[in-house]
Amino acid sequence: MNMKKTITGAIVAGLLVAAAPAAFGQEVVESIVAIVNDDIITLSDFRTQFEIAASQLRAQQLPQDQYDQQYALLKKEFLNSMITETLLLQKAKELSLNVQEQMKAMIEKIKQDNHLASDADLRRAVEQQGMTYDMWLKQYEDGMMRQGVLYTEVERAIVLEDSEVVQYYKKNPAEFTTPTEYKLSAVYIASAGRSAEEIEALKASVDAKLKSGASFADTASELSDPPMKEAKGDLGTFKAGELEVALESPVERLKAGEKTPWINNKSGWYLLLLVEKKDSALRPFEDARKEVEEKIFNEKRAAKTEAYVKTLRERSFVKILNPDPLGLEK
Repeated sequence: MNMKKTITGAIVAGLLVAAAPAAFGQEVVESIVAIVNDDIITLSDFRTQFEIAASQLRAQQLPQDQYDQQYALLKKEFLNSMITETLLLQKAKELSLNVQEQMKAMIEKIKQDNHLASDADLRRAVEQQGMTYDMWLKQYEDGMMRQGVLYTEVERAIVLEDSEVVQYYKKNPAEFTTPTEYKLSAVYIASAGRSAEEIEALKASVDAKLKSGASFADTASELSDPPMKEAKGDLGTFKAGELEVALESPVERLKAGEKTPWINNKSGWYLLLLVEKKDSALRPFEDARKEVEEKIFNEKRAAKTEAYVKTLRERSFVKILNPDPLGLEK
């Protein structure tokens, strides 16, 4: 029999009594959500950490559909994430990891990056975000401890062979091909407030000016509507797929120096000039090598981390007492 699990089981029994209803004649001190070896996750722990994670998600200002998807995932996986984090912190203590020097360096870097002159300035900046400074420090320290475990137990053992790096590059050329790039100028005529006859007259004026030898920039500056008027027609540089299809399709057939026909797109009409075109090209292996190595390393790290965490949990005593402590799944 596993002695640690036997001892932990006895602890569990005591905790369950402590968390029992008042009908047993005992005051309820805290509701326990899960037991992880000799540690517990309380309802207040769960609520605090979930609110922080939800706040961080809101701060990303994602489109509503992406936010809804991420929030649903957060609700579903948060308890398991807390259990995993607890197991990794327990392992960090078992390995006697110490991250104090890394913490000092991290704090100094944060102060430099945010132009903060002192620790007091950093404390004020943190507390302005709605979190206590001590909690913020604890989160960072715990994160570094968990990273230390994964580096020691997983990442340090990952080896990349030259042959697999070369094979990945050969089998996935699309990942290392630079897309076609277009540098464009444009004359824009807004449709709002103009009749069809007025629009046609303006288009004809632009065509006549260009035909007479005027530069595209001068023509845009004189006859285009904003914002192309102020930009003197400089629309910018775009990679294939970045432009709307209605604008990009005509451009694809051009050579540098050629113009599209007039394009009717949403709020107005565009006349596009292809200033420069860079064709797509497969990057040389040596140029892409570091990126290939990172991709392979990250794939191996993800797989090995998942396996390591699974094994860690299987070897531990984990008991979930309340799988939905905040009623999030109702």
